[in-house]
Amino acid sequence: MEPLMAFVVGGLFAAAIYMILRRSIIKLVIGLILLSNAANLAIFTAAGMREGAPPLIPAGGVEPMITPSADPLPQALILTAIVIAFGVLAFAVVLIHRAYEIVGVDDLDEMNTTDETKELK
Repeated sequence: MEPLMAFVVGGLFAAAIYMILRRSIIKLVIGLILLSNAANLAIFTAAGMREGAPPLIPAGGVEPMITPSADPLPQALILTAIVIAFGVLAFAVVLIHRAYEIVGVDDLDEMNTTDETKELK
C-alpha cells in the first residue's frame, strides 16, 4: 500500500506545483491546498500504514499493551497541519477577495501592472 501512496503523494505534489506556477491567484490558492494535502498524506504514509487498536491503556492498567496499536503522533501532527492549513486558506480567500475588489483582475501579472498605471494617473 505504501508504494501506491507514494505515487499519489508525488502526483499531488506535481499538481500543486503546476497550480502554484499558474498566473491566476485562485489557482495559486488551489495549489496551496493541494500542497498541504500532499504533505499531510506524506506524513501519514511515512509513519507507516498498519491496522491496530487505539493506543489506550485501561483504567488502573499497569501491564504493557500486548496488541499492536496505532501510533498517535503522526495523527496529531496531521490534525495540527489541517487546522493550520484551514487558517491559511481562510486568510488567503479574504486577501484575494479584497485584492479583487480593489484591482478588479485575477491575473497576477495584471495586478503588478495595475499598480504602475495607477501611479501615472
